[in-house]
Amino acid sequence: MNKLPELFDSFNDARKKGFIEVKSLKDNGAKIVGTYCVFTPRELIIAAGAFPVSLCSMHEEPILEAEKQLPRNLCPLIKASYGFAKTDTCPYFYFSDLLIGETTCDGKKKMYEYLGKIKPMHVMILPQTFDSADSFIFWKNELLRLKDRLEKEFSVKITDDNLKDAIADRNTERKVLKRFYQLATLVPPPIWGLQMHEVLYGSSFKLDKKDLNESIENITNKILENYNNGERNVSTSAKRILITGCPLGGDTKKIIKIIESSGGVVVCFENCSGLKSKNTLIDEDKDPIDAIAEKYLKIPCSCMSPNSGRLDLISSLIGEYRIDGVVDVILHACHTYNVESHAIMNFVKQEKKIPCIKIETDFSSNDIEQLSTRLEAFIEMI
Repeated sequence: MNKLPELFDSFNDARKKGFIEVKSLKDNGAKIVGTYCVFTPRELIIAAGAFPVSLCSMHEEPILEAEKQLPRNLCPLIKASYGFAKTDTCPYFYFSDLLIGETTCDGKKKMYEYLGKIKPMHVMILPQTFDSADSFIFWKNELLRLKDRLEKEFSVKITDDNLKDAIADRNTERKVLKRFYQLATLVPPPIWGLQMHEVLYGSSFKLDKKDLNESIENITNKILENYNNGERNVSTSAKRILITGCPLGGDTKKIIKIIESSGGVVVCFENCSGLKSKNTLIDEDKDPIDAIAEKYLKIPCSCMSPNSGRLDLISSLIGEYRIDGVVDVILHACHTYNVESHAIMNFVKQEKKIPCIKIETDFSSNDIEQLSTRLEAFIEMI
């Protein structure tokens, strides 16, 4: 699928390689903070001198153990994440000194109660709307409560200068990543969506952010150089697909593989494992706590109501990435995204006048044949 596999090697196994990195950090006295959502204000963790790591799992193997305690008809992401914690088989969880979660959905909220019996747990109460002054004030107070917890937990003082430095560093990371995934605005795109996803997903497990930024810049520059020299890896006839909905990674990469073996190419990931949380920067000229609160509260997740921000983002991306079709991916029992899917389907089909399909799935391989049949027909119809 590509002529430059070596460019992607460091990202393909980033999760496993990160295990060694996080152990090394712990051996040298570093503090590790486990997170479960893009609403976690990582700038506060970094300003406290700690290292944030993602604990959301998208793998099937720990689910069976989790179902001994959690309902079978629960979101697979929640079950997988809890299964790794319950069995203590995830090195990131093992080395975490503190866990941070937010009340995005009922399933996660109740899971945090169980996690709190295993590790120190801090739960941020997330307002369910981002378009009111009261929500901003409430969320800002939650950031201040987290700041206080981090200071007490790690015996540090988080200053405005610490926060401003963390904001600047994270903004640099967002800019570098955005430049990379904007490669897909080219026609045809220079790389496949699966390759793009490996870099975006793998980047979250690289704890040395200076090294990460250099790696992303190098890969972006090399891809552009080859593209400008006439290299084409994707056919101009491949249908340009935007994926929205629940996060992708791990075992749900099956959807990307099916799309790209059926005549399509994924050029944009709107979901929270893609553009949703990285598309905008934090204002570096404002009070740092205010600026962080403003940025994170505007993430257009389906847990927000109303969620017009998601429609605005999808509309913008359809134009910028020249989208031919939209695939809305829903994990089983993810009620907020499932309910919101009706509005997304109507908006894309009626307002944007392009095809859209809703896919419900989990982390198993049992539905691959069914997904292949539906997605092949969808792409052929475009």
